[in-house]
Amino acid sequence: GAMSVDSITDLSDNTSKLLEALQLSHPHELDARRSLGKKKMLSLNPITWQVPRIVDRCCKHIETHGLQTVGIFRVGSSKKRVQQLREEFDRGLDVFLDEHQSVHDVAALLKEFLRDMPDSLIPRELYAAFLSTASMEGPAQLAALQLLLFLLPPCHSDTLHRLLRFLSEVARHAESSRGPDGQEIPGNKMTVSNLATIFGPNVLQKEKPGEKDVGAMNFEDSTAVILVLQRLIEHYQTLFMVSPEMQRDILRRLFQTDPDVIDYLLRRK
Repeated sequence: GAMSVDSITDLSDNTSKLLEALQLSHPHELDARRSLGKKKMLSLNPITWQVPRIVDRCCKHIETHGLQTVGIFRVGSSKKRVQQLREEFDRGLDVFLDEHQSVHDVAALLKEFLRDMPDSLIPRELYAAFLSTASMEGPAQLAALQLLLFLLPPCHSDTLHRLLRFLSEVARHAESSRGPDGQEIPGNKMTVSNLATIFGPNVLQKEKPGEKDVGAMNFEDSTAVILVLQRLIEHYQTLFMVSPEMQRDILRRLFQTDPDVIDYLLRRK
């Protein structure tokens, strides 16, 4: 009774939506071995982990080479090098980021990608709902944010989770520290608040890029955007965790309505 599919589009519309709603496991895609000396075209990401390669590779590069870089995301970059990297990713090439790339160029590329997405990372139809949580406090605010995150399409949800995990790691290195030999390790100075200020307008967008001047956002919205993203960074681990009680409730309902989907999910796990 198990199904074998190469793409989510091979499933019926009903089953497809159920699988999208029940992303119970997210095995990370392993980087393909790259051929030295030549660039190869890449296939689509597997349906189980829908994060654009440009996002994942930019995050990995900065996690490896840039966590101690002071002012990461604030220091200027080379527009020419950023444009070249962007064009390579746009052509579907297997772009390899290593220590030879400037951390500031990669940081600028990540910001550009999020800013210029045709549909923002948090879909625009949910913009007002996410901003409304800024006036809430404590458990009520986190509960509302979690329910809104459950509404995101899988590709948006996976990519946002990857971005928030990355930003949390950057913020963890904001303060200077001491190494095992007592030497000072400089902090990058990018606190959660600083990161939310920079990434908030790129993740939560009311208008499409170019439709309105970004500076036209009113002060209240701007403040709310920063606060919401700050909460997402601070609590992303619990916000993206579906409770056992909720999973059991969903499974009980699906056993009655779509037992074949349950069979598929359990066999996949």
